[in-house]
Amino acid sequence: MSNLTSPHEVLSIGRLGTDIYPLQSGVGLEDVSTFGKYLGGSAANVAVAAARYGHSSALLSRVGDDPFGRYLLGELERLGVDNDYVAVDPTYKTPITFCEIFPPDDFPLYFYREPKAPDLNIEASDVSLDDVRESDILWFTLTGLSEEPSRGAHHEILNTRGRRSHTIFDLDYRPMFWQDPAEAAAQAEWALSLSTVAVGNKEECQIAVGETEPERAARALLDRGVELAIVKQGPKGVMAMTSEETVEVPPFFVDVVNGLGAGDAFGGALCHGLLSGWPLEQILRFANTAGAIVASRLECSTAMPTQDEVEALLNQKA
Repeated sequence: MSNLTSPHEVLSIGRLGTDIYPLQSGVGLEDVSTFGKYLGGSAANVAVAAARYGHSSALLSRVGDDPFGRYLLGELERLGVDNDYVAVDPTYKTPITFCEIFPPDDFPLYFYREPKAPDLNIEASDVSLDDVRESDILWFTLTGLSEEPSRGAHHEILNTRGRRSHTIFDLDYRPMFWQDPAEAAAQAEWALSLSTVAVGNKEECQIAVGETEPERAARALLDRGVELAIVKQGPKGVMAMTSEETVEVPPFFVDVVNGLGAGDAFGGALCHGLLSGWPLEQILRFANTAGAIVASRLECSTAMPTQDEVEALLNQKA
């Protein structure tokens, strides 16, 4: 599927892999006998979520030259995401992620990305720099800055974009991908200088700006130059701050099946709300509800809701 003749509405950069999720909950992997296979990776999930809302969506990543890589290329196309920027890496295998499911709040993840995941082998030459400059939204994650050559590719891409709205930085700090938290903090500091929106939870804000208290963290993100700072507060909901307003909305409660995809669903819904020009409170309520829907389902990518599904649940709770 190709849309290279015109810029995409959403261009996402980062992790892509195969999620192998147990079809039994409440037991450890050693006791699980049946599994499901799904497209995964936070950046890929955001691209899928945006596509579910009808937006032209593309992913910059890589897969291995193996059956799982072929599966992911086909699944991206099936789910409406342009895969022309997803190269087949000749060296590294497609990563696999396992999880355990202990609802409502314990979902351990096991990443199999050694010695290196193909998505950290991307080059700036893998993508159209015209698309980088002109896409309505560029979404990237801190993980993409953890290793070369992906780090260098991000530097070139973000410098090329030049802080055009909306350049969205998912703080996405995963300790297992970094040798030293200080290195992650330094890369976050640099990336914030070229971002217009920052999204993260309190722990990720600690790495990025040294603050965990939501209001102080949001102000610190704004002080770094972003126009919109979003701090996820778990059971307290989410706070968003601009230079002109602060909005806080409560969580949308559901019976949780698997909470792992909720943040990516929030991200895709955030993209949709920004592209739609909605008020900030409407965006947050919509994004919270989208995240709740995915938390009530087993998988991540294929669980992403449509706008009608989100609005139906919002109206039901109104």
